[in-house]
Amino acid sequence: VQLQASGGGLVQAGGSLRLSCAASGRTLSSAVMGWFRQPPGKEREFVASISWTASSTYYADSVKGRFTISRDNAKNTVYLQMNSLKREDTAVYYCAAKRGSGSVYVLDNYDYWGQGTLVTVYS
Repeated sequence: VQLQASGGGLVQAGGSLRLSCAASGRTLSSAVMGWFRQPPGKEREFVASISWTASSTYYADSVKGRFTISRDNAKNTVYLQMNSLKREDTAVYYCAAKRGSGSVYVLDNYDYWGQGTLVTVYS
């Protein structure tokens, strides 16, 4: 599976962006999809995840109520709608796919990773 993240950019605080993650090479069938981010000089951290049927979603406390993860399995694409952006949301955002068991919050449980897209929030 190859994952291609896009949609990052420069946005003013309070603004919105929508990230996309398109999969190719193999479908995302049964895979949990996640978004992680890595702020400058910090470790990569969990942002959100969504189950194959979209019946389960999880969010980091820092983004709850502002970010929404969704997926379109027919298009093999996952989205992250980011609203009310803050400066502390500045990071490289990565999408990832997890086929096995294990916590969705744990980076090492994901099998495939996209290349990352940079989001910069200024005020």
